[in-house]
Amino acid sequence: MAQAGNRETLPTDVLIVGAGPSGLAAAIRLKQRHPDIAVTVVEKAAEIGGHILSGAVMDPVGLDALIPDWRLKGAPVGPDVTRDDYHFLSASADFTFPHLLLPPQLKTSNGVIVSLGDLVRWLGEQAAALGVDVFPMTAAVEVLTDAAGNVTGIITGDLGRDRDGNEKPGFAAGIALEAKYTLIAEGARGSLAKGLIRDFELDKAKSPQKYGLGIKEVWEIPADRHQPGKVDHYLGFPLDMNTSGGGFAYHAQDRKLYLGLVVHLDYANPTLSPFDEFQRFKTHKSIARLLEGATRLSYGARALTSGGWQSIPDLVFPGGALIGCAAGFMNAPRLKAIHNAILSGIGAADAVGEAIAAGRSHDRLETLEHKVFDSGIEKELMAVRNVKPLWSRFGSIIGVGLAGVEMWVTAILGRSLLGTLKHAKADYAALRLKADQPTKSYERPDGKTRFDRAASVFLANLAHDEDQPIHLKLADPAVPVRDNLPRFGEPAPLYCPAGVYEMATEGGAPVFRIHAANCVHCKTCDIKDPAQNITWVPPEGGSGPNYSGL
Repeated sequence: MAQAGNRETLPTDVLIVGAGPSGLAAAIRLKQRHPDIAVTVVEKAAEIGGHILSGAVMDPVGLDALIPDWRLKGAPVGPDVTRDDYHFLSASADFTFPHLLLPPQLKTSNGVIVSLGDLVRWLGEQAAALGVDVFPMTAAVEVLTDAAGNVTGIITGDLGRDRDGNEKPGFAAGIALEAKYTLIAEGARGSLAKGLIRDFELDKAKSPQKYGLGIKEVWEIPADRHQPGKVDHYLGFPLDMNTSGGGFAYHAQDRKLYLGLVVHLDYANPTLSPFDEFQRFKTHKSIARLLEGATRLSYGARALTSGGWQSIPDLVFPGGALIGCAAGFMNAPRLKAIHNAILSGIGAADAVGEAIAAGRSHDRLETLEHKVFDSGIEKELMAVRNVKPLWSRFGSIIGVGLAGVEMWVTAILGRSLLGTLKHAKADYAALRLKADQPTKSYERPDGKTRFDRAASVFLANLAHDEDQPIHLKLADPAVPVRDNLPRFGEPAPLYCPAGVYEMATEGGAPVFRIHAANCVHCKTCDIKDPAQNITWVPPEGGSGPNYSGL
């Protein structure tokens, strides 16, 4: 946290960091209810939606609450869900769970398949039409505070520094954006949220947050294999029974197939590669048949929260709050978060609007948590809160079975007989020594349905000036070779889905290299590094992927 000093300072009433569904929902709601309040949204991507990635099947309850006539206004959504099946895959078989066995918590009424990138671009247009100032290409790098430690805004990143931090021609220093209240809507593992949670001890007495890495591709498939509105979720293959996660295949509009795999980052084996597990997923006969004669269009990856109710930090700090996936409102068993992100933005906006109308600023928004949780978020997440702990402890056979029983009992009785199970440790602490784990190996890509990282990252439309400070910070540059390599085989090149990290040899000695220009901003390294030696911070505004259709 920092103070403005001699920086140029611009004032606003409400500052929102992140133009995702929660941030834009908050901005829209504020302007709907309080047109005279000045609202500013900053977004680090070059374009609104450029960094956002989700499956996605959207529960429309959030959008219904924000913009009831969203269909009439032309929200860019795909087909309504026509069928939603859950499968368990072995290497050669596909078992579909009977719908009658599925707990009600897993079912979505009136679901619609969407590209979240397209949806937030539209939400950005709605916000701008209401008078919200939306600034892409603007990275928030520090939290601004007053002398008492209250949050008063943010500082944006400098533009025009070279790799060593020196000013280049055309250098522009970051500015201070001051606000009466600041809402942090960065998404999962945002850099500002991470610091605020630590500095204000917002996670005190909470379980550690849990994460997954979601990898997604968009394919155009032959018409005879395309079933608009069909949704399939997969457990089992390619993941072993001790690694939680699963795949999805959503039949969107215009012969598009949204295909992906989520690997929860509490896996134990340091030789596991989520990227290569996704390539294996596409070899299963249930998936491979869809991809015959198909064309891959897009690729992306992003961390997501999976800890559930017990991992949500306190939302409020002096001068603002966490909303959306920055707080962790993902319903991991249902693989749904968009509606909760929007609902959290609405609740936060109502609390902020009331506070400003009362002449307040820079204080604690004491009504905000109630407004956010009472939107339906608490009820939904409480009903599935023990699924992830059971899955993590007992694996994908026994754990998922116990989770199913737990959800049915909770649905029938209205409460869990288990109380609230805690998460034992953070994801990085789950990694075991390489010597104690079987070594995983993966087939070489065929360039048809299975690809390498370089070919995949090309489809992420990366833009990154290599002559800027490296945004992946090593607390101790010696740790990767000195500590991680002998203990874990240095897992960074494997857990990274974008080829950012490399173990090379120079003069016969191992060397750890960082290719920062490959980064897709997934934040996996910040989460999974076993030494917690890597910190992800935003590069220059506009850097990173510019996703299309994800």
